[in-house]
Amino acid sequence: MTTNERTGDATSEVESGEEEEVLGGGELAAHLIKSGITRNEMIAAITNRLHAEAMASLPPNVRRRIRALRTLQKEFADIESKFYLEVHALECKYERMYKPLLEKRAQIVSGAYEPNDAECVNPWRDESEEEELARAVQNAAIAEGEEKKEEKEPAEPPMDPNVKGIPDFWYTIFKNVSMLCEMMQEHDEPIIKCLQDIKVQMFEDPIGFTLEFHFLPNDYFTNTVLTKEYSMKCKPDEENPLEFEGPEIYSCKGCEINWKKGKNVTVKTIKKKQKHKSRGSVRTVTKSVQADSFFNFFAPPQMPDDPNSTLASDTQALLTADFEVGHYIRERVVSRAVLLYTGEGLDEDDDDDYEEEEEEECSTEESEDEEPAPRKRGKKQNKALQENPAECKQQ
Repeated sequence: MTTNERTGDATSEVESGEEEEVLGGGELAAHLIKSGITRNEMIAAITNRLHAEAMASLPPNVRRRIRALRTLQKEFADIESKFYLEVHALECKYERMYKPLLEKRAQIVSGAYEPNDAECVNPWRDESEEEELARAVQNAAIAEGEEKKEEKEPAEPPMDPNVKGIPDFWYTIFKNVSMLCEMMQEHDEPIIKCLQDIKVQMFEDPIGFTLEFHFLPNDYFTNTVLTKEYSMKCKPDEENPLEFEGPEIYSCKGCEINWKKGKNVTVKTIKKKQKHKSRGSVRTVTKSVQADSFFNFFAPPQMPDDPNSTLASDTQALLTADFEVGHYIRERVVSRAVLLYTGEGLDEDDDDDYEEEEEEECSTEESEDEEPAPRKRGKKQNKALQENPAECKQQ
């Protein structure tokens, strides 16, 4: 069924979307299901179709005025893009002002600088409650140690009161922030404990930023700094200018990690059984595949050279998630690190444990070595503060 142009207005015209053949609601749903798109994409397509039909039902002169409003909206988007460019320039300016503070923070965390008494005063906080809680925790630890001594069980050594800096500062943040904790696997933890600092470098022309992850010398790779570069755009798209919502990341670039022999945590070896077609004999072969790891963050999917090319849905999903992580680290993690370490600045999603989900059985033609189950976040901060990095070579 095709839409009919309404009569009664000499200036009326049918928009391009109204000239196309339109499927009925049920036919549209069936068509979308056959196309293999996801449920959310199908709902979005049907919703857009309903909105288009609502607009098509309006009188031609009203549709004409709506087109005029769209023109005004386009001009609004052009002005808005200039506003965001000026905001980004301000961010670059203030990033230079933040830099000395962040450098001092890094020195305190690493133990290179010991703050004086005046720098340790927080007049807006009541420290008595925190000190009382600290004494209670210490007394509980002593009591627990005595119980374990009676049971002849080895007790975990307490943190050295003369320790330098703040041990496991960034590792504790990774444990506390759900987005980062989900990315960090058990085999990543010894490396994350060697993370000294995360820095942000802002760029004005073209606009973008680079995340720098600074590491102590460790047993896993020779790099001292791992980088992730994000390119941004702040201009309405020529084909869809009304979709402009401000600056957006459109591409990213990781870096090569120089892994030491046998220490690459992003690769795992699996065993696969192969059956000969004629003889029926079975042989076992091994192959290397990608393993879940935070350090896959530094090897994002390759972006096509043509900016107008269409990405596969799974690649697009990976890039979208990557952009969200990069933006979150820049906006929240680097600027509010101490509050994420103490738990004061955690979002509600970070502060709640995940519920267990039912496991589903699946069959596969391949026989692989058993892999450890996905890790769940448990008691985050206390455990994280007690563990010490054995693999880092403190400087």
